[in-house]
Amino acid sequence: MKNNISTGNAGEYFVAGELERHGFTVAVPMSNTKDFDILAINRETFKQFAIQVKTTGYKQKVWTLSEKNERLLGDNIIYFFVSLNELDTPEYHIVPSNIVADTIKLEHSTWLNTLGKKGQKHKDNPIRKFQDKEDKYLNNWNILE
Repeated sequence: MKNNISTGNAGEYFVAGELERHGFTVAVPMSNTKDFDILAINRETFKQFAIQVKTTGYKQKVWTLSEKNERLLGDNIIYFFVSLNELDTPEYHIVPSNIVADTIKLEHSTWLNTLGKKGQKHKDNPIRKFQDKEDKYLNNWNILE
């Protein structure tokens, strides 16, 4: 991908297309919204979800979030972590917001208490990282039921 904006846009549109294929009506806001990228409504149950999309263009599958994502919680808030896999088929890791929040808090706390390259503890910053190391949430469409 050429840049972060193109990568992010591609991820959002891939997710929107997949949600449509899975029986949802989706809306992608025209302007940048604070807490979600896509609104999705199940066409049978009318259950609604606020979708947060994070995309990487690489096969590495590490997604960058911020400290605010530790507080972005709700039963209807779902994260789609997309790996565009360069030019291969994209992968979707679908994770409830409470699991994302708990995971990034724990990972950040662990990182803060480890030693960096210079033998000193890391300094706090707002950057958080999420990984689905064991592909536990890969194609986890059932959480949208």
